[in-house]
Amino acid sequence: MRFILYLILLTAPSIAVLAQAPDSDIRQLLRVQTDTWNQGNIEGFMQTYWQSDSLVFVGSHGPTYGWKATLERYKKSYPDTAAMGKLDFNILEIRPLEKNLCFVVGKWHLKRSVGDLQGAYTLLIKRIKGQWKIIADHSS
Repeated sequence: MRFILYLILLTAPSIAVLAQAPDSDIRQLLRVQTDTWNQGNIEGFMQTYWQSDSLVFVGSHGPTYGWKATLERYKKSYPDTAAMGKLDFNILEIRPLEKNLCFVVGKWHLKRSVGDLQGAYTLLIKRIKGQWKIIADHSS
């Protein structure tokens, strides 16, 4: 019994480090999104998404499938920097579902001269080829 307790105590710090690693990576991905959006760079913003026809974005007009279609949807909805405004995220929860998959819940806010917008989002973020990418986004 002491040996099992010793093993648990010995491995606990490394388990904690593993659990924290996705959290900091996910927060960094969302900082990249915020920074590129606030620079008026939709293409840079979209680099955080999985470049696949299987990407799904769900917004107020329903689902959009595929990376290119999602990019075009963003460009149509936010044609210039005034429409884009300044983005801010409030991350409420990052929940690892498995080693390479996280579920994220948060709120977003756009400060704009043409009127502020805000809402909530849920993301599925997966590590693909060593990089975290958004594979599903539901923003309302």
